[in-house]
Amino acid sequence: MKTPLPTHPLRSAPDLDPLLDAIGDARIVLLGEASHGTSEYYTWRTALSKRLIQEKGFQFIAVEGDWPDCFKVNAAIKQDEPTYGSAAQLLSTFNRWPTWMWGNWEIAALVEWLHQHNRQQPLEQRVGFYGLDVYSLWDSLQEILRYVEKQGDGAVHAAHQAFQCFEPYGDDPQEYAHAVAFVSDDCQDEVTEMLRALRKQVAAEHPDGLLAREQQFNAEQNALVAVNAERYYRAMIKGGSASWNVRDTHMMETLTRLLDLHGPDSKAIIWEHNTHIGDARYTDMRREDMVNVGQLAREAYGRDQVFAVGFGSYQGSVIAGKKWGATPERMTVPEGTRGSWENLLHQQLQGENALLLSQELRGHEALQKSIGHRAIGVVYRPEFERFGNYVPSVIPDRYDAFLFLDHTRALHPLPTPQDEHTPPDLYPWNY
Repeated sequence: MKTPLPTHPLRSAPDLDPLLDAIGDARIVLLGEASHGTSEYYTWRTALSKRLIQEKGFQFIAVEGDWPDCFKVNAAIKQDEPTYGSAAQLLSTFNRWPTWMWGNWEIAALVEWLHQHNRQQPLEQRVGFYGLDVYSLWDSLQEILRYVEKQGDGAVHAAHQAFQCFEPYGDDPQEYAHAVAFVSDDCQDEVTEMLRALRKQVAAEHPDGLLAREQQFNAEQNALVAVNAERYYRAMIKGGSASWNVRDTHMMETLTRLLDLHGPDSKAIIWEHNTHIGDARYTDMRREDMVNVGQLAREAYGRDQVFAVGFGSYQGSVIAGKKWGATPERMTVPEGTRGSWENLLHQQLQGENALLLSQELRGHEALQKSIGHRAIGVVYRPEFERFGNYVPSVIPDRYDAFLFLDHTRALHPLPTPQDEHTPPDLYPWNY
């Protein structure tokens, strides 16, 4: 590139000042990552999240994780005194592969900070931690059963009917998906009726205070997960973009519900892979009719209310599996391929980290067209990465800012025993 790109130094948390200024009064801040196993992505998102909470009043962090597991963390960090032992013990709830994604020491440090921060706040102002994803079909069904049996009302029958419909498949979503993909005998009606019954029950109750409203919200959200997970697993077997769109539309619906729960002035921080937070319309996902949270949030709330921050690195190491469900490994991330976004930044910055703001990049003609931008999933084979790990992207439109970290390290997983059942593999990139 003939004209160097405008960049800002990125060495410590105070260097995020230009980013905080650019975020301004945005209501939703989307924080990405180019892999699910890189330490610096987690630590820099933590640094930025702390500043957004302390300086701009953001009320919660919502992540690319399962609702029931994340809600346990949410409840724990809002307690005055910890009853969960250590943060590492609390995060053992994340025992579904890939366990390292949220069960790691980097997240443990964030959990400790959130708890200490919350202890100094009134109950109604304590920062939440929630999961946006759709995978937790069986866990959510079990949570619903516990809730309705405790309440002892009309939703009990609908919940039992839904649970009994899934019982023949054990807790294996892939078995269910294969069994019902091409026949009409599925559990769609049962989970839809369960959600309807729970919503009727919730509408009749009027709890006082955020924590009480959260318990109602939790029950309804688990029912919504069951409805959309059932749709997701059926669509997954048939292939195409439908299951991806079910998943991201569910995550967007959950985000909207969380914002509504916290009130009209609420603000949200989202942690997800770049493929979810970077507007899909400015990648090759558009050709496959795929949408994502970044696109849907901009469409729903307006571009001035949504700020997306992409992350990426040139080389280093990462935690991933060689195939779905495999033992996680520390793998080498090779140098960014020639002509890629990562290679371009490495050549200009000569090994330094940098913050880039899209408002300063739009005048550069070379960035008005697509450029390869690395994306690593939970399944990764470094020797094949040049064949499928680069997403063509119009960077200044896909994101509002970008954190480039030249050399990164693998994150630090907790020694969490893995549940034998995992959601089925879906896409070769596994985001």
